[in-house]
Amino acid sequence: MNLPRIVETPRALRDALGDIRPGLVPTMGSLHQGHLSLIERSARENPATVVSIFVNPTQFQNEGDLSTYPRSLERDALAATEAGADLIYAPSVQTVYPEGFSTTVSVAGLTDRWEGASRPGHFTGVATVVSILLNTVRPARAYFGEKDYQQLQIVRRMQGDLQLPGEIVSCPTLREDDGLALSSRNIRLNGIERTAAAILSEALFAMRDAANTGERKSADILKIGTAILSAEPMIDLDYLAIVDPDNLEPIDDLMPGARALIAATVGETRLIDNLALWELEG
Repeated sequence: MNLPRIVETPRALRDALGDIRPGLVPTMGSLHQGHLSLIERSARENPATVVSIFVNPTQFQNEGDLSTYPRSLERDALAATEAGADLIYAPSVQTVYPEGFSTTVSVAGLTDRWEGASRPGHFTGVATVVSILLNTVRPARAYFGEKDYQQLQIVRRMQGDLQLPGEIVSCPTLREDDGLALSSRNIRLNGIERTAAAILSEALFAMRDAANTGERKSADILKIGTAILSAEPMIDLDYLAIVDPDNLEPIDDLMPGARALIAATVGETRLIDNLALWELEG
């Protein structure tokens, strides 16, 4: 199969697209089925689909994590093609952040808690690069997975506040058969760690079951999830919370759309997940 056309500069991107307003799937490469599902949806809903592949240095706190992040442009381009991508935008760091670059984008409030507290500066890096991509690609729609729920809400707020091009489309989390959310980090887990990691989603599903049977107090639902997690010694819990789905603030009583957020380290691998506990009507 031919690889899709790979372009590396905004000028080449504009020349390739012409007047087309594509769908955009922003990625850092290392594509898995979760990414491919976003590409497939974009291909169904847009006249063309651009997949950006850019390992963004400004969202890494650890230089070692950045240097060891898996990179395989040819493999990712082939996988993206098979999923329906028409164009790969793979800019260099110098293209995205040219010499003298000194502007960042920060989203107040939504970045204060959870991943924002655990990974200072991470969401500034995310918001900055996504704003650049939206302005460069000028998509009709941009697709983000719900697995990174806080990131999704931050991108939505930024896009609305700055009136950037592209409707932000959220896509459901894909999971392994045992419930573990698909993530490029999963390959770092050894066999024992991989088994332990599935407890994260088990706790979330148990919390949702409690909500579905009528429990409405967050504290009581959190006790259920915490008990499951505490039974697995390999899980080092960072946070488990029930939050308002829009502003991500903790809530005492469930509301439609309420989300459970979780982050934990298994072995040396940090994992995040989330689940809607009370689905919105319609």
